[in-house]
This record gives sequence, structure tokens and C-alpha cells, in this order.
Amino acid sequence: MEKFAAVYVNRKGELAAKTGHPWVYGAEVTKVEGDYRTGDLVHVYSAKKRYLGTGFANDISKIRVRLLSHNANDRFDEAFWQRRVQYAVSYRQTVMGDDLRCCRLIFGDADEMPGLTVDLYGDVLVCQTLCYGMEQRKDIIFRALVRSLAAMGIAVRGIFERNDVKVRELDGLVQTKGWYTADFLPTPGSTLTEITENGITYTVDVENGQKTGFFLDQKYNRRAVAGLAAGKHVLDCFTHTGAFALNAAKGGAAAVTAIDVSAEAVAMAEENSRRNGLASVVTVQQANVFELLTQLAAAKCNKYDFIILDPPAFTKSGKTVGRAVRGYKEINMKAMRVLPRGGYLATCSCSHFMTNELFCRMLREAAKDAGVQLRQIEERQQAPDHPILWNVPETNYLKFYLFQVI
Repeated sequence: MEKFAAVYVNRKGELAAKTGHPWVYGAEVTKVEGDYRTGDLVHVYSAKKRYLGTGFANDISKIRVRLLSHNANDRFDEAFWQRRVQYAVSYRQTVMGDDLRCCRLIFGDADEMPGLTVDLYGDVLVCQTLCYGMEQRKDIIFRALVRSLAAMGIAVRGIFERNDVKVRELDGLVQTKGWYTADFLPTPGSTLTEITENGITYTVDVENGQKTGFFLDQKYNRRAVAGLAAGKHVLDCFTHTGAFALNAAKGGAAAVTAIDVSAEAVAMAEENSRRNGLASVVTVQQANVFELLTQLAAAKCNKYDFIILDPPAFTKSGKTVGRAVRGYKEINMKAMRVLPRGGYLATCSCSHFMTNELFCRMLREAAKDAGVQLRQIEERQQAPDHPILWNVPETNYLKFYLFQVI
């Protein structure tokens, strides 16, 4: 066992570590033996000195230690991180197949690389690092990623860091974004890159796009929507890049109306529909979804027989869940009222704090208030490049349902 400072935890911290959860909170720490600096590796022990794991220490964060190994024999050298990277890439190669060029390669704790997100968009990697310890080791990890992809015939032309998020400050890191420079990378050039998902081409702006540039987690849910869209008149709410709308159009929809409150999103969706030859089917409008659904319900509009609700996260903490439930219920209830009997509804939530139990309860209440019944077609989650660890509930965040309204 490598020699690191020792952090002892109470019974609550011990139980969490034993069940595989990687976070040790400051309130669970009872004693520290030895010195460490922020980002250093430390060993975690129970009160009875039983080894529980090794992870990154951080006295700034509420999460005092982020565990990354439960093997006392691990050596945390460059070879260790190369193996971690190779495991992550090999997993995606297996589960994503031909979609590897447009997928999430590293998903934080789900890949035992805490606080690190890496997405591949064609020939560009986009990375977000939210953990101090991972920030210190990113050079090793980025080099290993480039090598692993090169061995698969994927030449990376650049790594763009999207560290422009306030949550970094909670770990003692500053906000920043820009190209990562290294001797193993060429001069990157444009921050625009092109991807193809489900046969639809998009331009991704890795510098200014939301999150890391594109929402990859809905990839196969969009395909599921396309499978129901033939001949339908579709209303796609919160369209953003127009991805659901374009998949519905490609699936044979008679007409698609895509709505977003953002002028930039509307322009992006219009451009994407044009470049894919779908502008004759897809109409993009700037509007507030809540107001539009209210107007359509009041007017007893029967124009649409398929409505897609893909809102942003209405809650990012447990404190605002109640307000979020009301927001989700409002848009779902109004969509159910707008749809005719026999119409179809795709609805989802991307917030971890909006649990599946809460989401289903909300849908039942919305259906009751709308005076309809829901016939479930399918329950789905995030794409498998965003793997869910059953012992880490935070990795399970996307709820997606397809219904027929009867």
C-alpha cells in the first residue's frame, strides 16, 4: 500500500463507502493522521482502522474525499490512469459501436474518475473537470485518451476545456475555457465541429454551446421518437438544437413545429433543419413553452397529435424540488389537454433531484387533472455512454417516457 495521510470516518461514512458510494463528506470525518494538500490522495479508514478506499482530499469542498479505488494494492502512477482511460474507452466501443465518434467517453464517478466529463465530437474532445485532484492529473489522462483513440483510428485535432461553470469554485478551482495545449496535439483551429447522430448532421460549437456543446444523453430517446413519428403532426417543446424535431421529421412526420424561448436556439434549429434538407417539414418558432401550451389548451387546439417535452432541469438541488414538480406538472397537464385521444406524448426530466418516483407521481396527477389516461409505450433512460452505477444514485438522472393519451 502506498503511503498517504489517513482519514478516519464515522459509521455513516463507513457504511456509504462499503456500499460503493464514492463521496466522503466533511461531517463524516472524525480524525486525520498525517499531512496532505488539496488534491492529494489519502487513504480512508473506519473507526476500527479498516481500509475503505483511497481518494482525492479537499478541505474546501463539502465532499472531503472523492474515492476512486477500493483496492489497497493499487499504485496510482501513470499506468493506473492509462488503465482507467482504456477501460472507459473500451466500454464505449462495446456499447456504442458505430456511434463512438459522437459520445461521452468519461462520465465522472461512473468511470471512477471523479468530477471528469469527456465528450467526443468527431475529431474534438471536450472536457470539463470539477475535481481538484483530477485537475492536477489531467495531463496524464488527456494524453492517454488521445493515444487510445489514435489506436482505434480516431485522430484528435484538439481538446477544448469547458471549465466555465461555477461549481468548479466549490472545489477551489477557477472558471476558465479554451483549447488545451500540449506537445502531443496539433494546433486545433476552429471551435466548430461536425457530428452525425441517428443519420442527422449537426454543427457543434464546443466553445459556446450548452454544457459541452450538445446533449448526447438523449441520442437513443430521439431515435425512439422517430419510430413513432410517421404521419404525425409534432410539437417539439424546448427544442434547443432541434434534435428531437429533426429526428421526428426524419422518421416521417407530416409536419413538425419546434419551439424555444431562445433566439439563438431558434436560429440553430433552423440552420440544422436546412442543412439536413428538412426545412420543408420543420417550422421553428420563438415562444415561451408555458405560455404557448396555455394558449393551445385554452383554444382547444387539435392541430398536434404528438407532443415532445424536453425541458431543461427545473431543479438543481433538493431545496427546489417542490417548485420543479409544479413546473413539470403544468407543462405535462397542458400537453395532455392539447393532445387528442390517441395522441402521443414524449416527456422527460434531466434532473437527478427529480427522482423517477417523483416524476411518475407528477405524471399521474397531471393525467388526473387533465382528465385523461396514459398508456405507457416505453420507459427509457440516458444513453449507455452515460452509464448508471446502482450504488451511486447521482449517476441516474434522466427519466424519459413515451405514452399514448387515451
